Amino acid sequence: MAKKGNEKSKTEKKKTDQKEDDDFQYIVRIANTDIDGGKKLIHGLSSIKGVGRHMSTFIIKKTGLDVNQKMGYLSEKQINTIGKAIESIQDEAPKWMLNHQKEYETGEDIHIIGPQIDLRLRDEINIMKKIRSYKGIRHERGLTVRGQRTRGNNRKGLTLGVSKARARQ
Repeated sequence: MAKKGNEKSKTEKKKTDQKEDDDFQYIVRIANTDIDGGKKLIHGLSSIKGVGRHMSTFIIKKTGLDVNQKMGYLSEKQINTIGKAIESIQDEAPKWMLNHQKEYETGEDIHIIGPQIDLRLRDEINIMKKIRSYKGIRHERGLTVRGQRTRGNNRKGLTLGVSKARARQ
């Protein structure tokens, strides 16, 4: 008789899990990024390009959500509040937290999110090439930019490694 009781509780658990799964979203879209619904909120937000762990904790605290909540259980209202918080992060976050300080053209501190990061980086590298700065020249030649050694590492081309001396006849 104990077995029948266990079987009923298992079927009841399955039914409650199915009800919870009805509300669960496997993919959540925030800031033009698809996020896995199985991730916790802090890790899910950090998968958006331009939002790291510190920034995601800042956003979660601003919106007043639970850090350990999974992304898939967020309601539409909560997703919209997170989206608005990400859009207005430039005004609310401290300057040291922003990812683009002292912009080249305006000198402002801004926070860039999504594909704009790649576009901005490409533009800045092209500016460095135009003004013929040291970093720009290194970018043009495909060499290391930040002072790394190039003798042992960063080898490209046909001759790599030590070649064996051919046996003389």
